[in-house]
Amino acid sequence: MSHGPATAPPAGYRAVFAVTEFRAVFAAHLLSLLGVVVSELALTVLVYDLTGSPLLSALTFALGMLPYVIGGTLFAGVADRYPARRVLVVCDLVCAACVAVMLVPATPVAGLLALRCLVAAVAPVFTGTRMAALTDILGDGDLYVLGRSLLRIVSQSAMLIGFGTGGVLLTVLSPRGAITVTVVTFLCSAALLRFGTRDRPARAGSGSATLLKESLSGARLILGDRRIRALLLLFWLPAMFVVAPEALAAPYVAEIGAGPAALGLLMCAMAVGHVGAELFVGSALRPRTRSRIVLPVAAVGLLPLVVYVIRPGLPLALAALALAGTGAAYVIGLDQWFVDAVPPELRGRAMTLLTAGMMTIQGVGMALAGLAAEFLPVHHVVAGSGIIGTVVALLVVVEVRRTAPGQMSDTERRDGADRHMTSR
Repeated sequence: MSHGPATAPPAGYRAVFAVTEFRAVFAAHLLSLLGVVVSELALTVLVYDLTGSPLLSALTFALGMLPYVIGGTLFAGVADRYPARRVLVVCDLVCAACVAVMLVPATPVAGLLALRCLVAAVAPVFTGTRMAALTDILGDGDLYVLGRSLLRIVSQSAMLIGFGTGGVLLTVLSPRGAITVTVVTFLCSAALLRFGTRDRPARAGSGSATLLKESLSGARLILGDRRIRALLLLFWLPAMFVVAPEALAAPYVAEIGAGPAALGLLMCAMAVGHVGAELFVGSALRPRTRSRIVLPVAAVGLLPLVVYVIRPGLPLALAALALAGTGAAYVIGLDQWFVDAVPPELRGRAMTLLTAGMMTIQGVGMALAGLAAEFLPVHHVVAGSGIIGTVVALLVVVEVRRTAPGQMSDTERRDGADRHMTSR
């Protein structure tokens, strides 16, 4: 008796959404990210309203990046030392409490900035723990890679939607009223993670080492492994140079005599290219193909910025930025290489360090681009970022190729194994 054709299991991104726990993680990520973006905008406006200082207002944004390196280095051990669900929920509750204190009218500006720093210091621990937890929820194969891709797509999209939403909210609410939204989103995120994911044991025992010692020793182990270090650099260094056109978008608009609308378009163009590339690579390419394109795409991804050398008008600049955004296509395959290279007991710390380094290096890249633009025309700085960044990317690509499985000597492999054993 025929029962008809069997239903094919879901594939690609649909297979990721078929996992109930991931849907909870995805929804929590979307809520908290939108809340963070709205609060950043509202807090900047609030600080400016209280002080009238453009410097302090801009510093509010900067403080969203700078503490990443502190939190990601000193507190990374939390990600492996305690159960992931507990870490994620506590991080959300800490952030909700910090934002709630921001709502108190008596909180001084210095207090607002300190609370902003604390939220930013917690962020890499939360993100690194969630990245490592995804390997428990989705495994460490293709589902993990596609899950990471979806979270990145949400992050890029939330930047566009969140700033627009924040702008609308500020037309009907006070800055503190808009910040209230963030408290609600953090609490909702905590509830989703608490009741929507399983409680799993910690990856590594607490042992006798202090949290600080465990975090720093983990960083030494991770950075001491030649393969992992090369992969981290391939995540970080192209990102340092690709931020130049966004950091200098406002002065470039002034340089070419474009209107205010051009600024918004320039800020969005790279994100649009990034999201498009992620969706295509994640849904249309097989895992083997994604792996094959990592090094070629990483090597040439910054070249579109070189078009700035001719000081392009708005249409050509938008095309160049969107094309540079598609260079992020290499990261999907790189995610798989990274999770394969890092021992399970180090994953939380490794992914926290990856997140902290990414945010820090982007902040450094923005600062260097701004400094260079004090002495050189803006379009030359962006073109120079494309040229220098390509040279740096090529050097890192060579190192990644040399450290590929099967390429290192027996001695190097034994050294790496010894380092991993010391972490157990």
